[in-house]
Amino acid sequence: MLPGLPPTRRRLRAVRHQLRRRRRLLAAALTAVAVLGVLRALAPPEPDTVEVLVAARDLPSGTRLDDGDLVAHDFPRDLAPPDAATTALGRVLAAPLGRGEVLTDARVVGPGLALAEPGQTILPVRLPDAGMATLLQPGDEVDLVATDPGTGASRIVAREVTVLATPRGVPDGPAGVAGGALVVVGTSATEAIDISGAALSQFVTVSWTR
Repeated sequence: MLPGLPPTRRRLRAVRHQLRRRRRLLAAALTAVAVLGVLRALAPPEPDTVEVLVAARDLPSGTRLDDGDLVAHDFPRDLAPPDAATTALGRVLAAPLGRGEVLTDARVVGPGLALAEPGQTILPVRLPDAGMATLLQPGDEVDLVATDPGTGASRIVAREVTVLATPRGVPDGPAGVAGGALVVVGTSATEAIDISGAALSQFVTVSWTR
């Protein structure tokens, strides 16, 4: 207390001191709020995201997908693949999928395989020897050779077609015309006609260089 001042004046001075102190605190708080508002205004907006399915681990081609193979992940909408798959359970991978990679329709057996080879015709080809199909991998480029069973004459009906999908769990060894194994390839429309015609009356096999 200040000596010599009446109690009323002393109380008034104390009140004024508290008011000045609180005004400074209020001004500092308002300044902080204003700065925060400016920073928020200048900060880039939160990116628009979309939920996609990504591989939980490395998955080989031919995998039949179940709940443990994929996880949902938020992905920037402008970076997400336009053909990102929305369903996965029970679908079969036509090509390997690395851990963290987005699953797309071009990676699974089905109509979306056409996205893997734009402009090409997607064609299933039956190989008479099922064991031959197990030697192939999606992404291989192979020549298709047709052999006449009567004369044994062979000819190349298509060159450098791309293998898009191969079967799993097929038995080894020849199974005849009614058996064998189906592989899916991408080829030109003209070659697709030649391949289909040859497959009706001849044995179609493959040759390739790795």
